[in-house]
Amino acid sequence: MVPFNPLDWLRSRGQQARCRHALSSKPSLEEAAREVTVALGPAEADLALVFVSSHFASDLTRLLPLLQKRLNARHWLGCLGGGVVGTTPSGEAHEVERTAAISVSLLNLPGAELSSFRLDCTQLPDLDGPAQNWQDWVGVTPAQSRSMLLMLDPGCNAVNDLVSGLDYGYPGIAKVGGIAVPHNGDHGSLLHEEQVVGGAIGLSIGGTWSLDPMVAQGCRPIGPVFAIEQAQRNVLLELSDGDRRASPVACLQRVLADLSAEDRELVQHSLFLGVEREELIADAMLAGLNQSDGSANQPERAFLVRNLIGVDPRNGAVAVADRVRAGQNVQFQLREAQASRLEARQLLQAHSDQYGDETPLMGLLFACLGRGSGLFGGPDGDVSIARDVFPQLPVAGGFCNGEIGPLGGATHLHGYTACWGLLRCDPPAGATQS
Repeated sequence: MVPFNPLDWLRSRGQQARCRHALSSKPSLEEAAREVTVALGPAEADLALVFVSSHFASDLTRLLPLLQKRLNARHWLGCLGGGVVGTTPSGEAHEVERTAAISVSLLNLPGAELSSFRLDCTQLPDLDGPAQNWQDWVGVTPAQSRSMLLMLDPGCNAVNDLVSGLDYGYPGIAKVGGIAVPHNGDHGSLLHEEQVVGGAIGLSIGGTWSLDPMVAQGCRPIGPVFAIEQAQRNVLLELSDGDRRASPVACLQRVLADLSAEDRELVQHSLFLGVEREELIADAMLAGLNQSDGSANQPERAFLVRNLIGVDPRNGAVAVADRVRAGQNVQFQLREAQASRLEARQLLQAHSDQYGDETPLMGLLFACLGRGSGLFGGPDGDVSIARDVFPQLPVAGGFCNGEIGPLGGATHLHGYTACWGLLRCDPPAGATQS
């Protein structure tokens, strides 16, 4: 049963689920705030989500007073992005890059149990302690939560420990979000209730509502699958392919020799490493994705795509943005537009097939700064993919400095991905609604 809160029941009695959206590209903060507040109107909402482009970084502390003077919402969350994703009052969804923009969404969610929280990233609970410590720190019980929306300040230097700790304290609860972009001001990059803050903020979503997460990594494999023979923490020292052993750089050189001229050009700025994770196979089966042979029924391999962060020319070692160990398999990957489109569409279509014709109330998109027009060659790349599957889907979000989303039952910090959270009214088993 869902925990009963009489105040939530009274608030939502007779209320319809509703989301109102506004998007402004006015160059002045006052003009942009005025445009979105006039479009949204004063009607009360349960939640306000605000995404602001970095053009307004120096004025960020002035934004919430301008919005809250005319808009009425119980909870306020938002962040600074390299660009914003938003939906106009007429229902057009856009990705706004390289120009000033503000996206505001007001949501009425009858039956939802919402709890916002702010976290100090310098004082994380011990990962070796009890899970209750993490729950007390966040201030939300697992019974209250079905999903979590997370936004982190770029100054948070314990992202992986934070994400792992939240998984530890809240197992099985989907977590979706991103890292805001840095700026030169003396304030944070996050909007929480009535303040601009640093650290991390979040929203626990429970009751009859949840976020369905999807992570589109957008890469295709190149070359053979290599086994790790020697590794230290995040550094690959020796790989093997059958009976052949060599340094990672030597293995990569062999892969490059077999690539087309077009792919060799991509390698200069779009090369990554996939680390095989058996627990990801279930995700690949669900979406009909398979990097090995195209079969949607029995995928043989699934990889978590990680950044390559350095090379040691003395021994040919390669550093990767993840811990690795001997015995794991890896494969070099190329990020390119067609693979990104295909994967994102398959993931969204699998979700649509699961729920039939029911469109989510809205989609939250946290996309890497390296996606957008730089990847797809034109505007609204990820949004247009979603609209192909859900033609009326309102979308809001931002371009992030890192994305957060689950793969294979664990939450990860990603790069160059599109992390989606589809907001849906989906009463848990055993729950009843009047």
